[in-house]
Amino acid sequence: MARTCDPSEIAPDLIRGKTTAIIGFGSQGHAHALNLRDSGVTVVVGLHEASRSRERAEALGFEVRSVADATSTADYVALLTPDVPMAEIFIRDVEPHLRPGAAVVFAHGFNVVYGRIVAREGIDVVLVSPKGPGPGLRAEYEAGRGLPAFVAVNRDASGNALRRALAYAWGIGCTRNLVLETTFRDETECDLFGEQAVLCGGISALVQAGFDTLVEAGYSPEVAYFEVLHETRLIVELLVAGGLIYLHEKISETAEWGDLVAGQRVIGDASRTAMRAVLDEIRSGAFARDWVAENEAGLPRLRAHRLAERDLPIEQVGAEIRRRMLGRERPPD
Repeated sequence: MARTCDPSEIAPDLIRGKTTAIIGFGSQGHAHALNLRDSGVTVVVGLHEASRSRERAEALGFEVRSVADATSTADYVALLTPDVPMAEIFIRDVEPHLRPGAAVVFAHGFNVVYGRIVAREGIDVVLVSPKGPGPGLRAEYEAGRGLPAFVAVNRDASGNALRRALAYAWGIGCTRNLVLETTFRDETECDLFGEQAVLCGGISALVQAGFDTLVEAGYSPEVAYFEVLHETRLIVELLVAGGLIYLHEKISETAEWGDLVAGQRVIGDASRTAMRAVLDEIRSGAFARDWVAENEAGLPRLRAHRLAERDLPIEQVGAEIRRRMLGRERPPD
């Protein structure tokens, strides 16, 4: 069982007033940098010269340096770039410039678990993984709350690596909520499985299959869209707020009975077998190897999928419905 971190383990002075290099300024990097700065941490942003994020970071008042220069000044180096290019960035621009005794912070354990990044001896290697996207991390911090998070230690060179991870979690606001100690492997494999089998792959495939089933049976695409996609948010909010029992208390008895008689038929033995196969591919490293190869080839399959997705009937109907409801086809970036 993942251990709940005790408040007595949190020592803000381990990071407050220290310098943290944020490498990357996307969804997570942007939020980490702002939250850390607001917590009294000195933040420098490391970006390559042609980065599109440079202007945005500078406009927010951050000192922006090359990745190598930012690393060379830092007590903490947080790697917040996309997973696959991160390994090359680390080997070329981070590893040679790490200060003795520095801590390298990951938000996801992909590169450590699959052996793509191995820091030299004498460096703390820790994980601080907020359970939500960057905008949510920032919004919760500004509201005086925080997202829950996982922390883990891959290498404890200083003898204080866990407390340093917790200090970083404090800096981004997560110790205001629940912080669980886990392992790099558990975080990585469960995160990838959750994304593929449930949160992204599972939900999107289930919604699309439900929409197609209704439309093929002759029902209005607009009605089908509302019933299988639009209301998904309402169900997820109930699940997050109180779990399965709470969901079943809040929905109608008709819906609860439908859950009972249909749920195991839709997600039955074939789905569970497929989930086990997905997990096996993650644990063996097959998924990681395939994803790295896709990146090295220039993302041909992913780009083709993105193009094909634009032509899906559910996307075309959804864009029109959102325009009529909200005055726009998609949320702002």
